[in-house]
Amino acid sequence: MRDDAADARWVFGYGSLMWRPGFAFLDRRAATLHGRRRAFCIYSVHHRGTYERPGLVLGLAPGGAVRGMAYRVAEADWPAVYAYLREREQPTETYVEARVFVRLAGGERVKALTFLSDISHPQWAGALTLERQAELITGAVGLSGRNEDYLSDLVGHLREEGIRDRSMEALLAMVEGRS
Repeated sequence: MRDDAADARWVFGYGSLMWRPGFAFLDRRAATLHGRRRAFCIYSVHHRGTYERPGLVLGLAPGGAVRGMAYRVAEADWPAVYAYLREREQPTETYVEARVFVRLAGGERVKALTFLSDISHPQWAGALTLERQAELITGAVGLSGRNEDYLSDLVGHLREEGIRDRSMEALLAMVEGRS
C-alpha cells in the first residue's frame, strides 16, 4: 500500500475524535477549520442525556474558527473508517456530513470529512448562554456517561494538545461550581 496523500483521505475532529478516534490512521496533525466554532449547541438525548433530562454535546456551530485534529486515513481503510464514523457520529442524525478545507499545522490545506451541526434539527440548541449550558450539563447522564465528565475530558485533552478554548474553560468552571 502506498503511503502518500493521493492514496489517503482526511477526517477532522474537534471533540472526542481528537483523543479517541477509534480508527486506524496514517498521520495525525493539528488543524484549524475556519468558519465554524466548537460549541455545546446540541441537546443530547443519547450519549450524554436522555429525552427526559437532555444534556449537551459538542457541535461545529457557524462562525469563528476551531482548532482540532486531522487524521489521514489510507484509501484502503476508508470504507471501514467511513462506516464507523457514520455510526458513531449520527445516532440521532443531529449532524450534517461535510467535506471542508482545514489548514494543517505547517500551512498545508486539505479537504477533510467532518460533521457540522444541523441547525434545522430538533436537537439543535443554538447559542445558549454559558449559564444555561452549565445548567443542562450539570447532572445529565446518558449511555456514554456523565455530561460533566465529557466536558472535563474535553478541556483536559485540549490543554494536553496546547489548545486554550476560553469558552470551554469558563463553562467547566461554571459546571464545577454547581457540583
